[in-house]
Amino acid sequence: MQEDIDLIIEVAEEHMQKSIEHLERELAKIRAGKANPKILDGVMVDYYGTMTPLNQVSSISTPDPRTIAIQPWEKGMIAPIEKAIMAANIGLNPENNGETIRINIPPLTEDRRKDLVKQVKKEGEEARIGIRSARRHSIEELKKLKNNGLSEDLEKDAEEEVQKLTDKYTKMVTEILDKKEEDIMTV
Repeated sequence: MQEDIDLIIEVAEEHMQKSIEHLERELAKIRAGKANPKILDGVMVDYYGTMTPLNQVSSISTPDPRTIAIQPWEKGMIAPIEKAIMAANIGLNPENNGETIRINIPPLTEDRRKDLVKQVKKEGEEARIGIRSARRHSIEELKKLKNNGLSEDLEKDAEEEVQKLTDKYTKMVTEILDKKEEDIMTV
């Protein structure tokens, strides 16, 4: 029975950790007024008929806090990369000089900052929902074990363990959101 309990708790923690990782990936795509190559993570380029991530057909760097530079590995890829960035609808306008593509990151307006904070909070709520869902699933599994002969004390102890994990990961979400919000609101 104890290994069943351990497994349930381990699976719950795994799901909660995945919620945190997903949150961090999504927040990386939300720009905070500074140039960040992760903004382009979702951009797919038509590379000779195959949709390929932008970072696999070029090198991406940030020469200064307001600029992202994209250096295609093949000159012929400049037009498809520009097209892909425009199609990604991330509000960025690429400019090319025939060799590299530059994207200037405009400073954020107050309204845009507030919109981004709302978006950040929405992502945070989705992460919290994922964490609570993992908790609910674990508790259901523990109740099934109780019905199959697990003692009530062991079930309560395991539920407390799951609740501690839930609190820990929910606190992590709050810390990540606060940091991102501060990042966005800092001019």
